[in-house]
Amino acid sequence: MTSGARAEAGFSAYLEARRTELEDAIAQALPRPPACPPLVAEAIRYSLEAGGKRLRPVLTLAAAEAIAARAEDPPRRASLAEARRLAMPAACALEFIHTYSLIHDDLPAMDDDTLRRGRPTLHVVYGEGMAILAGDGLLTEAFALLARQRMDDAGAGRRLRVLARIAEAAGVVGMVGGQAIDLESEGTARIPGRTPPALDGAALQDMHARKTGALIRAAAVSGAIMAGGDDRQVEAVDRYATDLGLVFQIVDDILDVEGASHELGKTAGKDAAANKPTYPSLFGIDRSRALAADGIARAERSLTDAGLAYGPLLQIAQWVVGRSH
Repeated sequence: MTSGARAEAGFSAYLEARRTELEDAIAQALPRPPACPPLVAEAIRYSLEAGGKRLRPVLTLAAAEAIAARAEDPPRRASLAEARRLAMPAACALEFIHTYSLIHDDLPAMDDDTLRRGRPTLHVVYGEGMAILAGDGLLTEAFALLARQRMDDAGAGRRLRVLARIAEAAGVVGMVGGQAIDLESEGTARIPGRTPPALDGAALQDMHARKTGALIRAAAVSGAIMAGGDDRQVEAVDRYATDLGLVFQIVDDILDVEGASHELGKTAGKDAAANKPTYPSLFGIDRSRALAADGIARAERSLTDAGLAYGPLLQIAQWVVGRSH
């Protein structure tokens, strides 16, 4: 086996181990009857248990490990496990918020999609009203989960920073704001006397920095904060994740053109059919790939310059740019 193949196998094993930990933690954190009405609990589980890449919570755990690894040479397994333990509530909360955003994004009033994570979207199975409530429930539970963790004073301060960062990323300056720009540019948000704005490259990047990138940034930064990263380290992780979010969206746009629905787990070709501005539509496929490669190079440089070139965090960047679904 070549060194490259060994590294790939090692990263696959890393992802599997982190996902297993996350599935256990998410299952423990989910609201359940009798406190939660059975139908909404079932609807929430339907979306959360559909799987997915778990990119955001894995990123949270890997960023926390990178801070712990920087503190020790070589890092002890115990210190990495402790970093993951501290970051796990934030990781679960971020997956709750991400899943809520997918549920609402698929609604007829938004992207009107019928396929997500390889199976019918939540509103198709449970109806629009229950899908809205399940999404609302997941968003609210995310903050409840973070708020009720018991920690010492230092841990409480970190948790407040994380709460503020995640709230900003999920709110009107982040994900909600990005979705609003998207709806307005499509003409879905119909306002009498107002012409939908056309998005150029800079406006497209701003929209996706909010709609997709903000939560990816919050995921990485939350892990770094919870593991005790200093300001310089947190800023470096933020720069890395900013570029990672950009690349994730560029690759997503390329896959919408080149992928197949059964591989993507969602409807392929919807952006082109809706005449939505995307990186391929504005820049072409080849230029979009070059932009993604440049973004990954910047992301890796941010970590290296800060002494945070931790294996799994670097490999996540390569995984994002090389993904096929």
